[in-house]
Amino acid sequence: MSQAIAADPARALVHAEPVPFWLDDPARPAALPALAGEEHADLAVVGGGYCGLWTALLAKERDPGRDVVLVEAREAGWAASGRNGGFCSSSLTHGFGNGLARWPGEIAELERLGMRNLDEIEDALRRHGIGCDWERTGELNVATRPHQILELREEAEAMRRHGLSPEFLDTEQVRAEVASPTYLAGLLDRDGTALVNPARLAWGLRDACLRLGVRIYERTPATSLAARGPGMVVTTAYGRVAARRVALATNAFPSLVHRVRPYVVPVYDYAMVTEPLTDAQLGAIGWRNRHGMADSGSRFHYYRLTADNRILWGGYDAVYHYGSRMSADLDQRPDTFRVLAGNFFRTFPQLEDVRFTHTWGGAIDTCTRFSAFFGTAAQGRAAYALGFTGLGVGATRFAAQVILDRLDGLDTPRTRLAMVRTKPVPFPPEPLRWLGIELTRRSMARADVNGGRRNLWLRAMDTLGLGFDS
Repeated sequence: MSQAIAADPARALVHAEPVPFWLDDPARPAALPALAGEEHADLAVVGGGYCGLWTALLAKERDPGRDVVLVEAREAGWAASGRNGGFCSSSLTHGFGNGLARWPGEIAELERLGMRNLDEIEDALRRHGIGCDWERTGELNVATRPHQILELREEAEAMRRHGLSPEFLDTEQVRAEVASPTYLAGLLDRDGTALVNPARLAWGLRDACLRLGVRIYERTPATSLAARGPGMVVTTAYGRVAARRVALATNAFPSLVHRVRPYVVPVYDYAMVTEPLTDAQLGAIGWRNRHGMADSGSRFHYYRLTADNRILWGGYDAVYHYGSRMSADLDQRPDTFRVLAGNFFRTFPQLEDVRFTHTWGGAIDTCTRFSAFFGTAAQGRAAYALGFTGLGVGATRFAAQVILDRLDGLDTPRTRLAMVRTKPVPFPPEPLRWLGIELTRRSMARADVNGGRRNLWLRAMDTLGLGFDS
């Protein structure tokens, strides 16, 4: 590794554009007009990210005669749906381990439903002609510290007991897949993850909705939700939508159902991408099978190759701001990018001359059980899904189905799941919220360097089924 990069990873960042790589795309569509005046619909959808777009699309596919209006505060895919890492996982539970710990009696069914959901996403992309660099590559989780080797072995054994087929890789095998001196072992799932261009997925879903007759209004923030007669009214900046039913898909932003706000906090996650790798650089690290990747730390990195062979590198430094503050000025965090760059070059010293072209961040809707929860309001006339905690690219489609099942009054295998019928523990008010999250973050960092040993605070959180993640 060159001394310049070893001493100061910021040199690799100095020319990076402070914008999300996926949104810095000439294919980005122009914004649709805002709503002015009053609209009427059978279904109003609030939010133009994946959850809202899938809800609108599936609503029309279930009933082509259903009149659907969607309102979005900015543009479709502008927030988490356009700035994530581009992993689409079959997991509905933020990973097998989290699902097994929380719903052991349902984990087999949850895994089956999750894989079916991923297959159906792939089928929908074909049917609607959505070009979004979809690659069914699978995912490789790597151990970079000795204690993580046993953790991966134990997870592999638990997955096999529940009918799954992961592959445990020893040091030689994992480095044959991707050459990093930091890798000690790996766990490979060949079919449960796809890579995708997340912004183009959102834009493709928007276009599919428009073709099916969904009326979409962008730059139309929803400000309130109220009952009116047998239906509901969504008030916006310059108008309102009167609808029989309302689907709320607001992610990390404050819900129009005020009583659910304590269940979610916005956590800022950060990522960056390199310039495209040359053939020689790719050859130096291998990665021929293009698996999506993550390491096994409590504070973990996720990374992947893009369609043009850049490396997207993110995660590790999840940040909560006091009072659940959200602001555009939090999307850039140079201290975090320097840490990420340093960790990148430790992982891939062969790429010492690579530079980063884009840096960005954004808010994730985090809840204490790490996976989505569901509910209704206004006597069943409104429904919502929240708390995806950073693994929502695929799970949002499943959530959209739950939302529509609830609004349509259907009893389905989805609505009967304990995961769907229960809620996480809410976060406490400030200042306890910030103190608890900060103590958890620091304890997780210590656990990573102390052989995975969890201190009293983390053990207490484990006992209560609580936590913090992104």
